[in-house]
Amino acid sequence: MPNKVLMQIRNTALDVYNKIKKKKQPTLTTPIRALSNVTYNVKAGFFELNGKMKTRTLTASTVKSFAQTLRMMALSKELIKNNDIATKREAYYVSKNWGDARFNEQSDSDSVMDDIEAMFGVNREQIGFIADEHGGDVAGKLIVHDKNEKGKPVRIDCTKMGSGAYSIPTSVEHLKFETSAKFILAIETKGMFERLNRHGFWKKANCILVSMGGVPSRACRRFIRKLSDEKKLPVYVFCDGDFYGYMNIYRTLKVGSGNAAHINEYFCVPKAKFIGITPKDIEEYKLPTHPLKEVDIKRGKDALKNDPFVLHHKEWQKAIKKQLQMKVRAEQQALAKWGLNFVIDKYLPEKLKNPKTWLP
Repeated sequence: MPNKVLMQIRNTALDVYNKIKKKKQPTLTTPIRALSNVTYNVKAGFFELNGKMKTRTLTASTVKSFAQTLRMMALSKELIKNNDIATKREAYYVSKNWGDARFNEQSDSDSVMDDIEAMFGVNREQIGFIADEHGGDVAGKLIVHDKNEKGKPVRIDCTKMGSGAYSIPTSVEHLKFETSAKFILAIETKGMFERLNRHGFWKKANCILVSMGGVPSRACRRFIRKLSDEKKLPVYVFCDGDFYGYMNIYRTLKVGSGNAAHINEYFCVPKAKFIGITPKDIEEYKLPTHPLKEVDIKRGKDALKNDPFVLHHKEWQKAIKKQLQMKVRAEQQALAKWGLNFVIDKYLPEKLKNPKTWLP
């Protein structure tokens, strides 16, 4: 794959060079990375690009962004050739040596990086860049076979991490697994993960706990997908009862996002099911709530109107409409109203026994 990517970079640069030499305006074409340019492939289980493209032509007004894209490609070429890596933050600071082509904000360099991976149809790691964010934490009945810095095999038993947990590495493709667990429980908040881990919920339920820490990083999503596929484990997702938890966290984990539709095939988890907190849970468990903010209401209404995943699943449409009518949201920790370990002794056991309460 590195040779293929190097060839793509070379061919793109050569095309730009030849057009300039012929006094023609060079162009760079990338897929439009947005929800408006995706289709929910129900059979495959993830969002796919529709094929709409955007073309950037070299003009006086685009010269900076054009140059930034070419410089980022050049940096990628060097990283691949040297078998090296750079974090997104490091790439941003490297650009400070690019004169007028330097980036003023990391969000701009991140966007160019995403455009390049979409242009070549690869993921960020294949062009030499890695994320800065934490990959996620793991506890439970799982043995991970990894390698140390010298490439020698390392066997990591996630049941023997004391009060801590195994940290998912940035790249997970080389990992191998052993497990007798029955399912993977992906948890939105680190606090809830800590509670379930501290009290050994993974022993009681015979499962693997994974802390997503909010919207799961690519490494976390890929880890869950790889583990689920290789060990044929179902994935249950436990999030806050709000539209951010439903759409930004769960939906992204299950089917991907519009922004990363070019790589959803590898990073989404189609087998995932949402077990809570649901709008119905808020009512039945009489949970303490917070009023929906304007941003929450907009997120819910936008999902009903524009999200291909929601438009396909009537269960989600019903749940979102119900929550908009209720005008409230609830956090995972709201279950503590009934006792700190109510989630372990009552809530999760009841949910796991009753798939009819889950959302697709």
